[in-house]
Amino acid sequence: MGKQPSLYSFGNTDTLAKSLRSYVLQCQSAGFERHGAFKVAVSGGSLPKTLAKALLEPSNGSPEDTVDFAKWEVFFADERAVPLDHEDSNYKLLKDELLDKIPREMSQPTVHPIDVKYLDDVQEMADQYQEELMRSFAAKDSVKLPLFDLLLLGCGPDGHTCSLFPNHELLRESDAWVAPIEDSPKPPAKRITLTLPVVTHGVKIAFIATGEGKKDILKQILDTDEGRSLPCGIVNEGGAERVSWFTDSSAVEGVGFPRRGSL
Repeated sequence: MGKQPSLYSFGNTDTLAKSLRSYVLQCQSAGFERHGAFKVAVSGGSLPKTLAKALLEPSNGSPEDTVDFAKWEVFFADERAVPLDHEDSNYKLLKDELLDKIPREMSQPTVHPIDVKYLDDVQEMADQYQEELMRSFAAKDSVKLPLFDLLLLGCGPDGHTCSLFPNHELLRESDAWVAPIEDSPKPPAKRITLTLPVVTHGVKIAFIATGEGKKDILKQILDTDEGRSLPCGIVNEGGAERVSWFTDSSAVEGVGFPRRGSL
């Protein structure tokens, strides 16, 4: 059997957030060493709130425990084709939960939202967002895929992640970095998303899944052969030991997949 993802489980979201902070800061250090920046993709859902809990805690003063937002570049793992102030916008969610709460003395990350000029043409929106990635990660013809230092992802109750849904044709997309979706089974229907090759190429990939509403799908993803064909399962297979799951105990109740004690 090949190398497997790491599953971490915590008694509550406060202890999860502490561990997530350590993990993200380890990834930050590695990014700074590699190229003097930290390039992150984030998704929506409950993730931004947990991320804020992890990152906005006061530092203990050591370089290893210091969030240096000035060198962060934040992209969206997926986004809905809505204005940036719309309640369905992942940008608005991240802004409300994290960006607006960053203390002034910490400085702000560079954030890459969608171009709202293209709300009525999601193919063009996806193309424009791919060009945004190219500007940051080098021209597409010189790198096959963008290499994110970290992707922070959620897991839907159907096993979807980003806007990659079970049995959807987008799971077979192998060329584009960013793809449009006009028939999302979860509203709003029109979105853009990073594609599977980009997601599974990341240096590190972290899923954050909490609450008892996740236990059935996590059992399926982590314990069954069928679960491997779900989008989260495909990321597990492609990312292998580069994937970590941060969960609370209620989300993994009944899950047989072995947990790790600590980072």
